[in-house]
Amino acid sequence: MSKLTKLKGDASFRSFFRKKENGNSTIIVYAKKEKFRNLLVYDAINKIFIKNKILAPKLYSQKYKKNSIEIEDFGDQTIFKILKKKNSNKLRYFKQIIKLLIQIQSIKSRKVKNFRNRNYSIPKYKKNILINEANLFCDWYVKKNLSKSKGKKFSKNFRKIVKNLTFGLKLKDDILVHRDFHVSNLILVNNQIGIIDSQDALIGNRAYDLASLIDDVRLKTSISIKKKILNLYFKKQKKIDIKKFRNDFEILSILRNLKIIGIFTRLAVRDGKKNYLKLIPYAWELINMRIHQNHAFIDLRNLLIQNFKKKIK
Repeated sequence: MSKLTKLKGDASFRSFFRKKENGNSTIIVYAKKEKFRNLLVYDAINKIFIKNKILAPKLYSQKYKKNSIEIEDFGDQTIFKILKKKNSNKLRYFKQIIKLLIQIQSIKSRKVKNFRNRNYSIPKYKKNILINEANLFCDWYVKKNLSKSKGKKFSKNFRKIVKNLTFGLKLKDDILVHRDFHVSNLILVNNQIGIIDSQDALIGNRAYDLASLIDDVRLKTSISIKKKILNLYFKKQKKIDIKKFRNDFEILSILRNLKIIGIFTRLAVRDGKKNYLKLIPYAWELINMRIHQNHAFIDLRNLLIQNFKKKIK
């Protein structure tokens, strides 16, 4: 006899259930909306990871027509939970995480057969995708916080600046990017770190996942820890042009956190998920921290100061 327990949801349209049967535990992922991405693509990326000796959930069965898949259960011991404990040795875990990230970035295979026996090829993280993501800040946060006339003027300037920043990226788009690489999606499984939530993976900029990890809106870390994690990465990646990498890291961190502010506002306004609003102040802190580091941000900084002066110091 099997027992199903509903698990806490995330920011997506998916629902998760833990299924216990004969002493075994699996996870049922249910997604009626965007099910191609949330079920088929999710498993396809997991297959690519597993093939490359990265711990990702195995598929046990699929009922695609009924909007669900059954996958391996990694448990609840996220790295986020571990690092929230007062005495946790943060750098010990970040060393492991950097090793995992470099493994992911070394993946050369980009194609796989999905469980419907069709080829899936990981798409490119095109510049227009990055631009559209950052523009979610205008679509939701600006719309809610500025008057119609002010918002229209702001959005016009913002979109132009974001386009310029995106075209100011210097590294090639040739690396597998998880796109949500942060400690809530990393789980400790028998002393090994497993990765979940990989359905948005694209081929893009090497700095993106590191920006997502270091400037993670869910986990507050000191500037000192952030620098140490970045240096851990540089030590392992000897052939990197550090100047180009820092430029892209800073741009992608700011664009990502602007996107996050937009998404979290949308979750509250459209979906009634108001618990994400409490993360917005730290997203602003992260933007504020990075926006003074790169000459490329002068126009963006001035625009944000004019319209959101309490957020940018």
